[in-house]
Amino acid sequence: MRFGSMQAMKLTTHVLDTASGRPASGLRLVLTRLSDGAILADRRTNADGRIDGPLLEGPQSAPGPYELAFHVAEYFRAAGVALADPPFIDVVPIRFAMAENAHYHVPLLVSPWAFSTYRGS
Repeated sequence: MRFGSMQAMKLTTHVLDTASGRPASGLRLVLTRLSDGAILADRRTNADGRIDGPLLEGPQSAPGPYELAFHVAEYFRAAGVALADPPFIDVVPIRFAMAENAHYHVPLLVSPWAFSTYRGS
């Protein structure tokens, strides 16, 4: 996608529980715009590990830095996974920037002991 494209800026995500090999249903995530600290979304994933609709699009979307905070320890506890106290991974904060009018997709692959992300499509 080239800068200046006619595509509107949009943000989506999904979460996969790599320990169980399934989508992470019911996982809480919070989207914050870092330039002013505004919380733009506080949602939970659906049965497919996704959010129903984009987290960000339209007038709220703007170039700049953001943070997606994935509350993974809360999710694993609710799923009945025994975690240490405190858990090895509690909240996974992913800081990223959107710089162009494009679809940004920030997925999370997570277990109680590891996580990874990438810019998806």
